[in-house]
Amino acid sequence: MTTPREAKYLEMTTTAPGKLVAKMALPSIVTMLISNVYNMADTFFVGRIDTQSTAALGIVFSYMAMVQAIAFFFGQGSGNYISRALGRKEGERAEIMATVGLLSAMLLGSVVAAIGLLFTQPILRFFGSTETILPYAEAYFRWILPGTPFIIGCFALNNQMRQQGNALMSMIGIASGAILNILIDPLFIFTLGMGVEGAGVATCLSQAVSFFILLHMAGKRGGVGIRLSRFKPTAVLFREIAAGGSPSLVRQGLGAVVAICLNQVAAQYGDATVAAISIVNRFVLFVGAAMIGYGQGFQPVCGFNYGARLYNRVRTAFWSCVRISTVYCTLIALLGILFAPDIIRLFRADDAEVIRIGSILLRWQCLAYPFIGFVIMTNMYLQNIRRTRLAILVASARQGLFLIPTLYIGVMLCGFRGLETAQCISDFLAFILSVPICLKVLREMK
Repeated sequence: MTTPREAKYLEMTTTAPGKLVAKMALPSIVTMLISNVYNMADTFFVGRIDTQSTAALGIVFSYMAMVQAIAFFFGQGSGNYISRALGRKEGERAEIMATVGLLSAMLLGSVVAAIGLLFTQPILRFFGSTETILPYAEAYFRWILPGTPFIIGCFALNNQMRQQGNALMSMIGIASGAILNILIDPLFIFTLGMGVEGAGVATCLSQAVSFFILLHMAGKRGGVGIRLSRFKPTAVLFREIAAGGSPSLVRQGLGAVVAICLNQVAAQYGDATVAAISIVNRFVLFVGAAMIGYGQGFQPVCGFNYGARLYNRVRTAFWSCVRISTVYCTLIALLGILFAPDIIRLFRADDAEVIRIGSILLRWQCLAYPFIGFVIMTNMYLQNIRRTRLAILVASARQGLFLIPTLYIGVMLCGFRGLETAQCISDFLAFILSVPICLKVLREMK
């Protein structure tokens, strides 16, 4: 009789790659969109209060990006190992790694939250908060901090479950918290009169709910469960996590660094600019979630088949993802350019300056958006076949290697126009870098 784990192995290594990626991607796309609903819901409701409250979300976004970097490091690093272990039919090793990856991430998250509680105001000022934004950022931040272990746990478990091919159950867990967040956001913000602080309370509670639902479902349908008895950390396991998770850490971590840099530069031009960047970042993350979700459908297919040495299936799945993500990014770019003012107006309708600045920023980002699909799929491919150094290089290109120097040099030479165009230039340069790297590695995989 075929066990659930054996059935999963057969599905992952025999189903047509394009069809399999689509099947894996659908719940991942929904999960990513729902995950970003947390940010979008907060921005939508808080935008009804005032510009400073909207800007406060952008300030704390830097911390959230840092937290996600930790979660993705442990979640992707352990999940990458788990998918390859399951491809080799090494179930016990996979279970040990799943437990070590999750608990290590949550322990580190608790330390980070404690540091945040001790140094709240200095941290928020470093993130780019002005004195007028600081009270609102602090009110929101004080509730995000105790929720940090649950936020990290959600992202880590989500990545582990996706890499095992159980994206549907991951979607259910994430969706439950997101729906709760949408429902209680207006309750705490408006009905109870808590303002931006209420958005923090809603986020903390909804993330905790998602975490416990995901923890309950881990291990079902042939997946790998979390057991305290399997917590056996070793240097070898942490090296594996580092090898598989470093590209994600670099990518997400640089996202946090870039958010800080953008806020610091934007603060020179006033609260409206900080608020506009907050809205544009949330929108770009939301529309990019579908593309990331599709790529995440590719990751377990890549990991399983690479572990099983079925390299042609890996190549077929990769090019399928590149084609679809490029078409999607091109459509999003066109919509963003045409309807930029309407998009910004959804979040801050009564501030003409935020709408003006946000529209300019969004249109510049959209100009290079069609190239992003190839860059992200290349990064995921390199990461899952454990070409760690190249994956780190591609991951760092868009958000660090090119964006940070482009931002500061551009502002120094061109003023505000340098802030407007930095992301567009960086995205195009990242595409130029990733093409030869990707083609070379594909040729070498025989």
